[in-house]
Amino acid sequence: MRRPEVLFVCVHNAGRSQMAAGLLDYHGAGRVVVRSAGSAPSDEVNPSAVAVMADLGIDISTEYPKPLTDDAVKASDVVITMGCGDECPFYPGKRYLDWDVTDPAGLPPEQVRPIRDEIDRRVLILLAELLKDA
Repeated sequence: MRRPEVLFVCVHNAGRSQMAAGLLDYHGAGRVVVRSAGSAPSDEVNPSAVAVMADLGIDISTEYPKPLTDDAVKASDVVITMGCGDECPFYPGKRYLDWDVTDPAGLPPEQVRPIRDEIDRRVLILLAELLKDA
C-alpha cells in the first residue's frame, strides 16, 4: 500500500511548517510520508516552536530549515502552504491547501501554544482524510 506524501511549506520553515510536519509525523505513525520546506529558509527552527512541541513529547530539536525544491513538490500528493503565497510552485494533479495560521516568529511559548493547537486540529482532520482514501 502506497503511503500518502504531504509537504508543509512556509516562508522560513522554522515554525508553522516544522510544527505541522512534527504533528503529522507523530499522529500518522509511519502511515504518511511527511516533508517540510521554506521559500526562504531561516538559519534555525524557532526555539518557541521546539519548546511547545516538546510539551507534547514531540522532539523537533534536531530538525533544520530546508529549502523548497521542485522535487519535494513533485513527490507530494498534498502541498500545504502556510503563508508563502505565490512562491510555491504549482503542478497540475497535486492537491493544494492554504492554511492561514499565525506566524510564531518572535513569540514566546505561551503565545505559540494556541498556534500549535490550531495546526494540530488541522493536521488531525487532514490525517483522517488521507487515511480514509488510503
